[in-house]
Amino acid sequence: MSPSLMDKTIVLGISGGIAAYKSVELLRRITQMGASVRVIMTENARQFVGPLTFEALSGYPVCSDLFEKGANTSIQHIEWAQTADAVVIAPATANIIAKIACGIADDALSTFMLAVSAPRIICPAMNSAMYLNEAVQENLKTLQQRGYQIVSPGSGQLACGTSGPGRLADPQEILDELLMALTPKDLAGNHILVTAGPTREHLDPVRFISNPSSGKMGFAIAAAAAQRGASVILISGPSSLPDPPHVQVIRVVSAQEMADAVFDHFDQVNAVIKTAAVSDYRPQTCSPHKIKKGDDEIVLTLEKTTDILNTLGMRKRCQILVGFAAETQDMPAYAQEKLKKKNLDMIVGNLVSEKGSGFATETNKVTLFYKDGRVEPLSLMPKDAVSHVILDRVAALLMQRPEA
Repeated sequence: MSPSLMDKTIVLGISGGIAAYKSVELLRRITQMGASVRVIMTENARQFVGPLTFEALSGYPVCSDLFEKGANTSIQHIEWAQTADAVVIAPATANIIAKIACGIADDALSTFMLAVSAPRIICPAMNSAMYLNEAVQENLKTLQQRGYQIVSPGSGQLACGTSGPGRLADPQEILDELLMALTPKDLAGNHILVTAGPTREHLDPVRFISNPSSGKMGFAIAAAAAQRGASVILISGPSSLPDPPHVQVIRVVSAQEMADAVFDHFDQVNAVIKTAAVSDYRPQTCSPHKIKKGDDEIVLTLEKTTDILNTLGMRKRCQILVGFAAETQDMPAYAQEKLKKKNLDMIVGNLVSEKGSGFATETNKVTLFYKDGRVEPLSLMPKDAVSHVILDRVAALLMQRPEA
């Protein structure tokens, strides 16, 4: 399974708000994932961004008038409603939200919305006072009860000069919701725990031992598992990445904090995918104050941290256990040794010294090693694509469990 929208038909509705310019970037991202996009604009939306921009990016004429001459638009909204795989309205003004909630059909977009039955995603954007108005909130609640997905707006400085909730959600956040709506839920009913990022082992309040892990691989796996219907817990060391949507995130710092969190939740999950780059050693002592520079050298004594994977391998009953082996040399040998020693079902090995396959990259080149001896090398690909391949294999392993 791939995190793409290949061969999908998406209808993008744009209503009249200053945030309409952000829909250009959203359209670009959706088309980059392989979808065909049809754009419907309200008359007011045309005052903010011209339809030619959307026509150039989508490759299709924009629909904005039910009675536009020569475009057959009087029935176009019905045809588009029948062929749409999903609908996104971004930005959604208070006006269009009210029309949809009340069943009013007095323009191309509101009429189209009465005819469509595909997944519908509403992305409000408006002045804070308008957004918080009881009528708008009641309309959003009504739509949610009818099965619409609402992508809550962000908070901050708005174009009108006020500050508060009402800013259109980030295009990536909207895209994540679209992927969530269209990804098959083959992992529904499963509970998956993912670890990600580095850990930090402090020498004193301002210095620590760590590594360059960004958490991107683990966050991508957690997001993909949630898209596929799993209940996901992500336990992450220090990372600047935002929480993936629909994922329970637990933030930790040290290896021991990560171990405690993993052990606390292990009995509640069907599978563990442990991507975190956990420190193997920590300072034997941690100074309560900053260590000052002196004339003499300092000898640092390290002690082992808890081996989380090894402990899980001894404790597991029927859970699927997946580890990662980030190596700089002899990766196959080290990965297979770790697979056997820690009683794993699968291990994902990669050479962090290879271009595009190291820490903090957008791509990864991995090899999958299985408990039964199979070896599956994958080509270099984006980390979200790697995530879905790993989850494909995890789904197959879950199906093979005795109770499955």
